[in-house]
Amino acid sequence: MSLCIGIVGFILEKYKFNILGGFSYLLIILPLILLITFYVNGRQIFEYDSDGEALHIKNRNIIPFLSKPLSDEFPKYKLIKFETITMLFIKRLYVTISSKNNGSTTLKYEISYLTQKEINDLKFSLNKVIKANKERR
Repeated sequence: MSLCIGIVGFILEKYKFNILGGFSYLLIILPLILLITFYVNGRQIFEYDSDGEALHIKNRNIIPFLSKPLSDEFPKYKLIKFETITMLFIKRLYVTISSKNNGSTTLKYEISYLTQKEINDLKFSLNKVIKANKERR
């Protein structure tokens, strides 16, 4: 939305007002930088549900056209391991589940916008599922 407003502002500035001069390009560049930052930082909405016999994980973007939403649902007993990786401002969750075809599959989720408390709660919940799986075997 800010990019659209910036483009309209740029057009009005360039052809009608001409107040900013060469700085009018900032009306397009700054919103474009924000859009690129949103894209690089990953999907903003992360939903996790471990109630019942299955794990539901959804990862989607606030801006729908930036990336395809992820939605996975699998039984808890298929969870093998998970790993969280932090690189500066980017945080990722890698979940490995057992698969009949390949032996195991790794699913990747972007958790950059979660707070540290939310990440700790997620880790606690996933550890609890893995511990329960080891006790069943």
